[in-house]
Amino acid sequence: MENDLIKVIIIDDEFPARKLLSEYVSKLPNLSLCGVCEDAVHAMDLLQKEEIDLILTDIQMPELSGLEFIKSLKKKPMVIFTTAYKEYALDSYELEAVDYLLKPIPFPRFLQAINKVSERMKLKRQSAPTEKDYFMVKADYKLYRVDYANLVYVEGQSEYVTFHLKDKKRITAYYSLKRLEEELPSNEFVRIHKSYIVSLSNIESVEGNMVSIEGQKLSIGKNYRDALMEKLR
Repeated sequence: MENDLIKVIIIDDEFPARKLLSEYVSKLPNLSLCGVCEDAVHAMDLLQKEEIDLILTDIQMPELSGLEFIKSLKKKPMVIFTTAYKEYALDSYELEAVDYLLKPIPFPRFLQAINKVSERMKLKRQSAPTEKDYFMVKADYKLYRVDYANLVYVEGQSEYVTFHLKDKKRITAYYSLKRLEEELPSNEFVRIHKSYIVSLSNIESVEGNMVSIEGQKLSIGKNYRDALMEKLR
């Protein structure tokens, strides 16, 4: 699956090393080679354009060493250092490198390092928080669960809002419409008026300055029309 692919770039100033690592990467179906760079400067440009999971980098290179390059990154992908020099091993682990491979690199040793990367990726994905498809609302001394899929629109009334749900149920709570606008997923909800936020998937039609939604007609505010039409395109 595409989501399981590990996106890799190779950085090395020596052609034979770049060629060998490219061949190794091509042998493993879970790796996707996104770029091969002769130096760290070119790699910086690539990292700005592409979301990279793993950097395979030499250490001793002109202009900017592999260690200096990794230290300079604010958002660091996983790193495997590939070098002919043993003396930088401690520096590499201080940078939380996944592994440190000494040239010439045999394929079994390369595979061992990639297995470590795969394990880290797996743990990272397991620990990533899943997005909730609901939120909780406190009203009438109770805590209500409101599913995004069940929410048709929200009506602001001074310091209170009323949540209009698909089952015709209504919940009125002390809440800010502005706060809701920031909290609700922007790809599912849009503010159409100073008093209304609506579910995009429940809009039946737009005519003039009115939105039809679940049998109700709601006004579109002049300042909100462009944003609404943009979301509906």
